[in-house]
Amino acid sequence: MEHFKEQLALILEEPTGLGREEIQPLLEVPPNVDLGDYAFPCFRLARAFKQPPAEIAARLAGELGENPLLERVTSAGPYLNFVLKRSVLAADILSRIRQEGQAYGSSSRGGGRAVVIDFSSPNIAKPFGVGHLRSTVIGHSLHRIYTFLGYRAVGINHLGDWGTQFGKIITAYKRWGSKGQLNRDPIGHLFQLYVRFHEEGEKNPRLDDEGRYWFKKLEEGNRETLDLWQTFRDLSLREFKRIYQILGIDFDSYQGESFYNDRLDSTIEEIVNKGITRESQGALIVDLGEDIPPCLLRKSDGATLYVTRDLSAAFYRYETYRFAKALYVVGADQILHFKQFFKVLELMGLEWADRCRHVPFGLVRFKDGKMSTRKGKVVLLEEVLNKAVQLSLDIIGEKNPSLADKERVARQVGIGAVIFGDLSNDRIKDVEFDWEKILDFSGETGPYIQYSHARICSILRREAPSQTAPLQGEAYTAKEEEALLLQLGRFPEAVERAADLNKPSVIARYLVDLARDFNQFYHHCPVLKAQGDIKQARLLLADAVRRVLAQGLYLLGIEAPEEM
Repeated sequence: MEHFKEQLALILEEPTGLGREEIQPLLEVPPNVDLGDYAFPCFRLARAFKQPPAEIAARLAGELGENPLLERVTSAGPYLNFVLKRSVLAADILSRIRQEGQAYGSSSRGGGRAVVIDFSSPNIAKPFGVGHLRSTVIGHSLHRIYTFLGYRAVGINHLGDWGTQFGKIITAYKRWGSKGQLNRDPIGHLFQLYVRFHEEGEKNPRLDDEGRYWFKKLEEGNRETLDLWQTFRDLSLREFKRIYQILGIDFDSYQGESFYNDRLDSTIEEIVNKGITRESQGALIVDLGEDIPPCLLRKSDGATLYVTRDLSAAFYRYETYRFAKALYVVGADQILHFKQFFKVLELMGLEWADRCRHVPFGLVRFKDGKMSTRKGKVVLLEEVLNKAVQLSLDIIGEKNPSLADKERVARQVGIGAVIFGDLSNDRIKDVEFDWEKILDFSGETGPYIQYSHARICSILRREAPSQTAPLQGEAYTAKEEEALLLQLGRFPEAVERAADLNKPSVIARYLVDLARDFNQFYHHCPVLKAQGDIKQARLLLADAVRRVLAQGLYLLGIEAPEEM
């Protein structure tokens, strides 16, 4: 539809006295479809024309004559409303989808520039729980969206593979660990040890001292502790990759916190050389102004902090990728951390500092409180995925027992339901984890969209549209057809907006609307029972919806089954 906005801007240029580049951003979609397809607010013209905006809108509606693009032009208060000619709209949108195929909705706006996306980033030696889902699926979807828009997306899994918790895990392993259990169930065993450490620590405070001792040995490069740490890291990463494979996710880099150990001194030196640091009670800090607390770079005992590693990682990533954007898909509880981190980059005078963006999201919560790895209160993501797949298999067995390859389709539907259940929410809001809600297969869900796609595939298996026949734009006269065409035309805008806001939920909501409009069309406009040009036109329209549903689901990281 951006194509039509450009043409409307050209039509309005002379009568308004504004330039096309000024008009186009002002064009908006009216809240009620009966008002028109686009509206132009006339408030900005009041001073130049010395008239109330409503009078200007009424006058312009009368002055704008016939145009091959427009069905009619009307005014409603201060708004000038445009209804596009349906035959032109249909031919343009459907021909674009037919010609561009899977590329429909894509663009070259990225120009091959790099967008570095830091997402998922679980902690080594801890289970991959439901709490990791949000960062993982939001980041993966953004990776696909930016790639679709012509960027070179780089997915980075900044593993939590360093820190004082490793001293605790090493202590627990040396006291209570089992090599056999570690090999059989690495994450489960290490997690049990971590929980036991904190339980025993409540009775024996000296355990914390022991944990600090072993982490110090690790930092000093002690061979025994390094070997244990490497074993824990390797086994954990192998397990994480197995979960990522289930979700269909991969990364360009698994460089975690430990990767930057030998860069921390040079990072601090670079910041000090900018003249923005000072010592405070033996610690090194950066004052960030009145609104943000100082940033602690190095403790009085010489230990560095998480922000020091983030700064080191940012320097390395810019040197390596020369990114146009660096996105950090990290929970909203880290907002202060990123304010401090980005402010240090700004005070250093780095020209790329404003390219760094925090993409915050709300937490996954239980009805009785937040998850806690220390207390062992974690719902494993794999358990959720398995339960969703089993539920899908049960439903398929009940409703379509003769379906071929039921297990594969159940995996597509079940995993898609979990991913969509997360991405359909505005990312900034907290999500209360509820088995019934996340596995609800009715209403505005992933399975609903997948089923709409499968329904269209079923229609097209019975009769496929001609891909060479001329498009009969005038054949689309039903209101359900018009609504569906308009919705198809808005897909490129939805993709652009999702990238602008870093919110995959924009595409998720768009797909719900598209599936809803298709089902309205399907119930009111017979496809296979139609005749002649009408039948061909409706087959082409259904095929266009199929393509866009599949592409939209792909951008969310969800598969589109052809049968359900």
